[in-house]
Amino acid sequence: MAASSAGILMYRGSGPSFEVLLVHPGGPFWRNKDDGAWSIPKGEIGAGENPEQVARREFIEELGSAPAGPLRPLGEIRQRGGKRVHAFAVEGDLDIRTMQSNTFEMEWPPKSGRLRTFPEVDRAEWFSLPVARAKILESQLPLLDRLEQLAADSG
Repeated sequence: MAASSAGILMYRGSGPSFEVLLVHPGGPFWRNKDDGAWSIPKGEIGAGENPEQVARREFIEELGSAPAGPLRPLGEIRQRGGKRVHAFAVEGDLDIRTMQSNTFEMEWPPKSGRLRTFPEVDRAEWFSLPVARAKILESQLPLLDRLEQLAADSG
């Protein structure tokens, strides 16, 4: 069975000033990738865990700040590798200059025997929807569409 994760798509503003918060994965594989590499902050759901609680925890781990306010479900998507992502939207205005990500260790360079520490997320940015559509992983594009519809329905 494919892994599942949960995450939060934070947004701010309205009309032409509507923006979404995306994160860029850390580590050497993603260093020189930009368009099509960004994601919502998310993480794996463990056995018996609640997706909303996981989404909140992962937001804190990847950005260093808790999202305030109620989460609104955006449904589930399936990424190219088969992972299911349960997504939620929240309105907020995170100051990306204060971002602090947790870290992970991996052998780098490969087969070198040396462990290096990398941030899970190396940066976060606010993007307009048109720019976000170019930046986000292709499999997460439906989340932007769903958020746009949710915002339109909310007036």
